[in-house]
Amino acid sequence: MTDLVVRPLRAGEQHLFHALPEAARVGFPLPGKDFDTLFAKGEYRPEWTWIALRGERVVARAAWWAGPDDAEPIALDWFDFGHDVEAGVALLRSAPIRAEYCLALPTGWQRDPARAEATRARIAVAEQAGMRRLVDRLSYTWTPDRPLQLRPGRLRFRPEPDDDVIFDVLCRIHTATLDVHALLDIDRGGLDAAAESELAFLRWMPSPRQWWLLAHTPDGELVGITAPGRNHSGAVVGIIGVVPEQRGHGYAYDLLVECTHRLVEAGETRIGAATDVTNTPMSATFARAGYPITQERTYLHHPA
Repeated sequence: MTDLVVRPLRAGEQHLFHALPEAARVGFPLPGKDFDTLFAKGEYRPEWTWIALRGERVVARAAWWAGPDDAEPIALDWFDFGHDVEAGVALLRSAPIRAEYCLALPTGWQRDPARAEATRARIAVAEQAGMRRLVDRLSYTWTPDRPLQLRPGRLRFRPEPDDDVIFDVLCRIHTATLDVHALLDIDRGGLDAAAESELAFLRWMPSPRQWWLLAHTPDGELVGITAPGRNHSGAVVGIIGVVPEQRGHGYAYDLLVECTHRLVEAGETRIGAATDVTNTPMSATFARAGYPITQERTYLHHPA
């Protein structure tokens, strides 16, 4: 077999990324995720886009994504290797990037034999390269053809300009979190690490700071936080969090409905959201608020 060469793209070599024939449609070769458009915006970059070659033939490819202003990649979200497993493993091992792998999948992918096989193959190759499966997540999308639920009217919402206050609220929320990424942060660095990670995410979004809202009961008791936002693709439900002592009242629904209304009032017509498959209370909240599941995602990471 021809010797394998693994390297990043050089300037002007974007055409090589397209030289690998398309496989079963898993990962981000999906509608709305165009490599050339995002490459032009700086969300994919030559040094973060790697290929494996046998002679002049491209046999594997990987693209790590980040926002246009980010200094480091955030996630591997495009990875293909055809039937050349050795090339796929070698590419992931050779690239000096340790961001997590976000494998995006269409809903119902398990019922499609080709997609199921392609999904299992990608997970197996990532694991051979040293990654470990972290969590499966569900993605949701609200669009205007879905009902816009009435605000329940139980809570009062106000912006909170003090990041220290937001940080404290996030710490309280994470004392009883179901979010696997937050639990990983807590395991590595405690509640402060989890809260700082969430706060960093809020700061990262290019949406107005005043959209971060704390929710209180009419008597002034803190209930939680809702953060409508925009990432680099569009409007999103940034964070929905209820402090432990206020759980059991269904307040996550109130926070989600308020978030949706705020984004609609800002002119948004497509709102994305996500939660872990294991977070069944939040999944039920999205369903109640009119958010259908539109994508599934599997995350793998490099263990510390």
